[in-house]
Amino acid sequence: MKLDARILVATTVIGDAELVRELVREEFNNVAISTDPERAVQDFEKHRPEVLILAFNTLEKAERYYLGLYRLSTLVHIQPHRTLILCNKDDLRRVYGLCKKEYFDDYILFWPGIYDATRLHMAIHHALRQLVTASTDAPSAGEIAAQARNIAGLESLLDQYGTKAGERIEVAGRSLRQAERDIGTALDGFSRKLSDGELPDLVEIKDRARFQEEIDRLKAHEIEKHFQSVSAAVGPMQNWVEDFRQEVAPHIESARQLKAMAERIRPVILVVDDDPFQHKLLGQILEHENLELVYAESGAGALGVLRRRRPDLILMDVRMPDIDGIEVTRRLKAAAPFAAIPIVMITGQGEKNIVVESQKAGAVDFVVKPFNRDTLIAKMHKYLGGTTDPSM
Repeated sequence: MKLDARILVATTVIGDAELVRELVREEFNNVAISTDPERAVQDFEKHRPEVLILAFNTLEKAERYYLGLYRLSTLVHIQPHRTLILCNKDDLRRVYGLCKKEYFDDYILFWPGIYDATRLHMAIHHALRQLVTASTDAPSAGEIAAQARNIAGLESLLDQYGTKAGERIEVAGRSLRQAERDIGTALDGFSRKLSDGELPDLVEIKDRARFQEEIDRLKAHEIEKHFQSVSAAVGPMQNWVEDFRQEVAPHIESARQLKAMAERIRPVILVVDDDPFQHKLLGQILEHENLELVYAESGAGALGVLRRRRPDLILMDVRMPDIDGIEVTRRLKAAAPFAAIPIVMITGQGEKNIVVESQKAGAVDFVVKPFNRDTLIAKMHKYLGGTTDPSM
């Protein structure tokens, strides 16, 4: 475990910050504090913590601080970190709910005067382990599944090319045989013209029987011999096609198994909307689409989710109370770990200016409320590469 992991303790009470820092320093070396609300963003961006400890004496202050980071910082959503809250007994239920919704990562009952240092150290260890296994640079399960489906598609492609190769070899063989017959017929016609004296100015045939023997010899021993050589070279190509099919058969079977495993991986869709009714509605519309839906109720919440999950598609509402959807989209497209995630904006009727601004920010498409089920599903198929279809 990294004992030099970057840890930042945030609070407005200097004494509390120093207390927590000293406790954490019993095991970890690189611990900084942030106590000035005016410098909250600067401190975070300076220290870039892997573990952020919110040591505020009330939950409301901790929420306000963290929301402020997401509103004002351009780095918080791309800096991999885990957030721990030190709470009191009265806030346990609410803190549990926030952590369950993934707004924060973990909590420790700490105030007043509990100071369970071993529990705090253990929570930091867990947070650092999670960071190792949840790197945003790693491909998502959905991306891996999409590539697996592409690999599995090689079976059909190889079969098509194998069939075409066999057909073309057969056509080539027939063409050779027909060419041999055509050349023989042309020679016979030319021989007949010469023998019948139709070309007196060109050549005179004194011995017709001998001339025909020479023509027959030319056909049998020269032209036919060369055509047989070419045919002999074409013949093994058909055997090569069959041998190739047999050699790739085990790999094709592996691709089939990979595809079967990929079908068990459900694409992850992040739904960002501050209206719980819209969450429920989208859940009902998409319940049979083999998807895993993850919800966020605000722009800051969405950025927080992205620290832990890598969705394959984002449905982004435009109008939200903290950071609007266009700004969230702009931030994600400017961050390399998230730039490739397709974002479909959710807009109201008649908001053409919003559509234009969304496209400028990097959104790939939009859907209009109230949702048309067929339109919504068709667009999700499009930007998920058809991975929502369990029959594929």
